[in-house]
Amino acid sequence: MADPKVVFSEQAVAEVRALIGKPLRLGQQFNELASADAICHFAYGYGDTNPLWNDVAYGRKTRWGAVIAPPTFLSSCIGSMSPSVGFPGAHALWAEDEWTWRQPVREGDRIRTELYFEDCQRIHQKFADPMYAQVAKFVYHNQSKDVVAEEFRRTFRFVRHMETKQEGEEQSERDRYGSIAPWKYTDEEIKRIYADYDKEVVRGATPRYFEDVQVGDAMPHVVKGPLTLTDILAWKIGSGFPPFVRAHKMRVEYERRHPTTAVKNEYGIPDVPERVHWETELSRVNGIPVPFDYGHQRVSWLVQVATNWMGDDGFLRNAKLRLRRPNVLTDTCWCRGKVVDKRIDGKDGLVQCEIWAENQRNWVTATAQVTIVLPRRSK
Repeated sequence: MADPKVVFSEQAVAEVRALIGKPLRLGQQFNELASADAICHFAYGYGDTNPLWNDVAYGRKTRWGAVIAPPTFLSSCIGSMSPSVGFPGAHALWAEDEWTWRQPVREGDRIRTELYFEDCQRIHQKFADPMYAQVAKFVYHNQSKDVVAEEFRRTFRFVRHMETKQEGEEQSERDRYGSIAPWKYTDEEIKRIYADYDKEVVRGATPRYFEDVQVGDAMPHVVKGPLTLTDILAWKIGSGFPPFVRAHKMRVEYERRHPTTAVKNEYGIPDVPERVHWETELSRVNGIPVPFDYGHQRVSWLVQVATNWMGDDGFLRNAKLRLRRPNVLTDTCWCRGKVVDKRIDGKDGLVQCEIWAENQRNWVTATAQVTIVLPRRSK
């Protein structure tokens, strides 16, 4: 079992901080070629049926001249190197994401990803102490060596919850999520959720002009849930193996190179730490009593609100997203948004929106601030 005094020793912290500003080895990317299939499978992995991502003939008729990828497709273009650096034995929770997109990923693009380590600071959280916040920077290039996007990802590192508990120790602070239980639905509640799915709106080929948007306008919702293991599996199929999932011999070879990624299950079998997303046993060890979604999965949900609303002619310029609370199996999230500002920047009409995810417990589990470029009637 990991000892937090060893995991976060002065030497361990110094070794991690010595990497700040340096490039990291990324390993083999899951997606390099943005094929029509890869783009479609990624979108389907989080339940996004926008034809701009999945219909080749449709894409050719748009301003882009091809199928393009959802903005967060780039998170599937990472490799086996985790952006959470050092501290073997410590878990990692996705906390924040900040994206700047410069152009879309088109069908046929080849993506090359660079990874840099940016920061490592101790923070004080009730959930776990000690805890360190790490920041990694991803730079995504296409085959023309153009920068397609940049992403800053912030993760929290901490020692697995149950391993830090001492006999007789009060756990009220670290057990802040201990009361979360799977949600039981009635047939009527399920019907209402499904009815809300029917109310989702994809703007599509109808332009949303900058001049027609008003501050305070609501953005149509996107529903995700009730979250099941099937949803988690669909996400992994679309988004890829990284950072840890491998099969059979590949898994054993990786485990030998990185032994702290092998966490034994109740049967004594070493397995990946990503099991927090599908096994209660390990999620509970990490302080969350029910398996929960992936960080970039929920990030994609929030971004879908923006892409559904802006239409084919819009372009998502940047997004700053924060995951605030766990979204566990059985939870249903309604992702909503509103326009909070608009302005002219040169020839561009920029619209700023706030987006949030709220579940059936009335918890806001994630928030986002996004900037969207909309077409103008006249320039």
